[in-house]
Amino acid sequence: MENTQFYKSVLDQDRAPVVLCNLKHEIIYMNKAAEESYAENGGAELLGKSLLDCHPPKVCEIIKKVLNWFRESKNHNMVYEFRNDEVNKDVYMVALRDESGELIGYYEKHEFRDRETMKLYDFK
Repeated sequence: MENTQFYKSVLDQDRAPVVLCNLKHEIIYMNKAAEESYAENGGAELLGKSLLDCHPPKVCEIIKKVLNWFRESKNHNMVYEFRNDEVNKDVYMVALRDESGELIGYYEKHEFRDRETMKLYDFK
């Protein structure tokens, strides 16, 4: 079994939306949570389209600036974007790099801050 199947499974199991983009801002992957979260904008039909088409011009300029910052150094890998108090989460833009550290794309990371309500090791 290829490692990519494992990586895809990790992303697909995540409860937070994950949208991966290449350096041309094309959406190359969306996990199930992202497809559901962005359903009103097209969901899975957004694959292959530009992320920049989904945002207003001011936000597009910020995305481009962050991408340029990622390019400046292999140590530039995460930027805090915003806080959403309604759902208690912080959002980050994260660099994607290959094995040599070269920038290959980016994604938006959602970190929810609510305490987990699931019971410990509940197998039922």
